[in-house]
Amino acid sequence: MKKLLLVLLVVALASFLFAGCLPTTPSEGEGEGEGEGECETTVVIDGAVVVDGKTYVSGGSHDITVTFCAPVTGSASAYITDCNGDYSKQIGDCGSEVVLFPDATKTVWTGSGDFGPCGGPCCASYVQVVSGECLADVCIEFPVIVDSCGPYALIDIGVEDCTCEGCMITFDTIINPVDCAADEECCGDDCSGLASWSVVLYDGDPFDECCDPSICEEPIGSCSGTACPIECTTECLDAGTYYAVVTLVDNVGLEQVYYAEIVLTGDGSSEDCSIEVTEGFYDGPPDCVVFDGDTDGTIGACYSECEE
Repeated sequence: MKKLLLVLLVVALASFLFAGCLPTTPSEGEGEGEGEGECETTVVIDGAVVVDGKTYVSGGSHDITVTFCAPVTGSASAYITDCNGDYSKQIGDCGSEVVLFPDATKTVWTGSGDFGPCGGPCCASYVQVVSGECLADVCIEFPVIVDSCGPYALIDIGVEDCTCEGCMITFDTIINPVDCAADEECCGDDCSGLASWSVVLYDGDPFDECCDPSICEEPIGSCSGTACPIECTTECLDAGTYYAVVTLVDNVGLEQVYYAEIVLTGDGSSEDCSIEVTEGFYDGPPDCVVFDGDTDGTIGACYSECEE
């Protein structure tokens, strides 16, 4: 029941947030009937996105800018509540107070606060703003969903014979092998949602000199998309060793990268194409990516590897 009430409350409050604009607190001296033409106080969280009417932000530190309609008398602060449904102004183990600093006009106040995953990898916090005359109360309050969990995919790497000569490498997300979720595709993002994916192929080790493959080696082909499933087929290739870098990005910018070393044999003329796939793992400088993982023909995972 508590979870249901939390969801309903978050949805109701999210309806007040549109393009960074929030409900306006009347300026000093305004009374009933004097609201015509008044501006709106706005709150902007750096890196926040709106998906299906809800505001999402990645876990970690983000700049917060509050622009008031008039100079603030006194101070202004923002609070980020615990990311577990505790919407009180009390700061718990996971909440934080954001000290806001004004510009010369005292209408624009800026600070930086931490959005934490204490309540789980996809939890909700309130951003609460207090200022001037309402220092003892919350002037503005709106919900933000904190996404601390990156996207995921389990990708099968296969091979197909070409009509004339050469072989094609294929990349396809697979269906969850767990019986109870047999119809669930192993691809997506469980919080803000998947924004994009890409498969980039190299014919030389892109990590033999540095950790940025776009600098060390020129790609020989790529595929990309904005939704699951991941489906990619290369052009006809000669036998040799190839390297694939698969990158998934969710709507708040969290990335998941998978790596594969692919040994391709056969020329396709007699339907003898075959591959051996070794998954790689990022190890940081100087080795960057080490290819010593499974050789079962798949890379990735059917779940997100979150930091809880």
